[in-house]
This record gives sequence, C-alpha cells and structure tokens, in this order.
Amino acid sequence: MSNKAAYIEIVKQHPELPVFAQPWWLDIVCKEWDAAIARKGEHVTGVWAYPVESTIGVAMLRTPKLTPYMGPQVFFPLQIKESNIDSFEHETVADLIKQLPNAPVWDLALQPGMKQAGIFKSNGLNSTVHQTFLLELTDNEETLLSNMKETMRRNIRLAETEITISNDPTHLKELFKFHKHTLQKKKKNVPYSLKDLQKIMNACIANDSAALWVAKDGKKTLAIVWQVWDKKCSYYFMGGQNPDTNSYKAMSLLLWHTIKEAKARGVSTFDLEGSMDEGVERFFRSFGGDRVLYIVLLKNRSLLWRMKKMVLG
Repeated sequence: MSNKAAYIEIVKQHPELPVFAQPWWLDIVCKEWDAAIARKGEHVTGVWAYPVESTIGVAMLRTPKLTPYMGPQVFFPLQIKESNIDSFEHETVADLIKQLPNAPVWDLALQPGMKQAGIFKSNGLNSTVHQTFLLELTDNEETLLSNMKETMRRNIRLAETEITISNDPTHLKELFKFHKHTLQKKKKNVPYSLKDLQKIMNACIANDSAALWVAKDGKKTLAIVWQVWDKKCSYYFMGGQNPDTNSYKAMSLLLWHTIKEAKARGVSTFDLEGSMDEGVERFFRSFGGDRVLYIVLLKNRSLLWRMKKMVLG
C-alpha cells in the first residue's frame, strides 16, 4: 500500500484531523499530493500530507492556494504524561520531515501550535511567523460578546435591528466579486478563480464542512462570509463586502453570527485566520481573540526560481 493510500485509511480513524488535512480537500487544492507517515512499532504516531509540485522544472513544497495551513499531525497516546508531550512531538516530527522530498524551494505554512522550530532549522529550513486570532469557545455567548471592543458590540447591536442573515451557497459568485474587488483595490492579484472556489464549496457541502452566510438589508446584499469547520475548529475562510454599501456593521454581525454557529456546533476554537494586513488585523483584533503566531517554513536553493521571482515577483 502506498503512503497516500495508507494516509487515507489513517484519516478515517482520526476524523478529528483539520479540514485542510482531509483527503477530499487535498484532492481539490493539489494537482498531486502524498504523505509521510511516522510509526513506532505497529502504531502510527503522526502523518504529514504535502503537495507534490514542480514549476518551471523546480520541485517545491508550498502551501496550496486557498489553504491556510498544512504540516505535521501528531497522534499523542491517550495516557501520555504532560512532561513527555514535547519529546514525543519532537521525535514524531523529526521522523516525518526526513520522509519529505528534498525540494529546493519551500513556502509552507504550519498550523498554529507547532513549535518544533529546531527540527526545521536543522533540516536546512528558514522560517518566519505569521499571525492569526483564535477565540476559545468554552465561554458563554455573553462573555464572548463582552470580550469584544465596545465599538464592535455597538455595531453588532445596531446591525441586528437592520440586517437579516441566511445560509445561501448560491451567492458564491457574488462573494468572489466582492472579494476580488477588495484585493484589486489593494493592488493584489487574485490567484484563484470562481471555478476554484466552486470546487471547494461543492466538496465542503458534500462533507458538511461549510456555510455561506449572506447579510442583507431587504433584497440588497451587504456582505458575505464563508465559514469552514472540522471537528475541533471553525474558520473564517473568506469574506467580502459590497463595495457599493457601507457594510462594516454587516461584516461585524456576520462574524458574530459565525462565532455563535461554531459554538452551537460544539467546536472548541474559532480561527479568524488573521491577516498581516493592518486594517484587517485591526478588525479581527476587535473580537477579543488571542493573537497566535504560526510558522511558515522557507527555503530557496534554486537559482532558476530566484531569477523567476526577481523578474515576475
């Protein structure tokens, strides 16, 4: 049995793995993918799914588009002592990374919580950090609301009297239009198409892993948020505001709605997928979550790829 086939079987035994590590997700966002598997005796201690990619003849390990995180997944023994957790993780990740291709180019974002920076450095990888904001959903709704900034709570209260919210995936084209307008306004490229989004949405719906929340004032769409979830976490996957309206209140209400929906589903964490963009960061920070850093592994030992980046960016 190939590692990829074994990975698919292992995931069936571990439904708690992140949505972005599910085989059906990987099938959509990667042209090809494979997996490393760490074992201790007969027991699987961890897995690491990775994209198989070659661009202009250069092999690389990059986070696929429309996927915020990849990286190792460690299966800790149920009765493991707290003092042994780091050592077990270290041993497992060290085993996994040795199995990955020796690609000359890396740009791979790991999940928040992975801290084995020493292993990555010893394997010739540089790293930088990005940030997100995580909301722990163990508190009741009143406490979650009180942890927000007063301006955010005020916007939500006002919006609740004016705006209706419904789950309607048929508005995906409209979300893409809003999202594209925002990126182009910031002079950023849109590295994916509506077709790419539709493939993911179809798969998410088939696997009960997403909702598309639409905020309206009467018949006018103000803003849209795409929420994705797995067994443990719910994610703000993508959002967009109608450029023809002042929809700041609508976005505030939509995010609050997705947070409540995540809590109702029983997941423990809401990931706002925080941005390095100052304006977006300020908005997410207003929800009162914890700022959490995550590692992005980097390497560029290809002269051809460096030349390409210099010319085309």
